[in-house]
Amino acid sequence: YYMKYFVFIAALLFQQPLYAQHKDEQAIRQILTDQTTEWNKGNLEAFMKGYWKNDSLLFVGKTGPRYGFQTTLDNYHKGYPDTAAMGKLSFNIIQVKRLSPDYYFVLGKWMLKRSMGDLSGHYTLLFRKIAGQWKIVVDHSS
Repeated sequence: YYMKYFVFIAALLFQQPLYAQHKDEQAIRQILTDQTTEWNKGNLEAFMKGYWKNDSLLFVGKTGPRYGFQTTLDNYHKGYPDTAAMGKLSFNIIQVKRLSPDYYFVLGKWMLKRSMGDLSGHYTLLFRKIAGQWKIVVDHSS
C-alpha cells in the first residue's frame, strides 16, 4: 500500500516541472511561428514582437554584433526593403533546450524562398523570460 502511495506522489511531484518546461517550450515555438507568419505578411514591426525591446538586445549577423531593438529593426528594413526581398520565411527548429527557468537556447535553420534567389542559413537564439513573457535577447543568424 505505501509503495503505491509513494509512486503516486513521486509521479505527481515529477510531472509538474516537466509540464512547466513543456509549456515554456510551446510558448517559444509559438513565438517563432508568429514571427514566420508576420514576416510572410511583410510586417517587420509585428515580426519584431518576439524580440526584447531594449538597447541591450544583441543581434549577430554577417557584419558582426549590433545592439538594440531599434537598430535590429532598422537593419531588417535596410536588408529587406520590400516583400519581394523578404520572400517567404520558414524555420526548421533543430533544438530547443532549457538552460534554466528563465532561459532557453534555440538552434535552427532559416530559409527564404524568393523570386530573386533563395537564401538560407542557421541561427541560435537565447530566449529570456522577462516580466512573464519569453523574448529573444540574443540572435546569431548566419
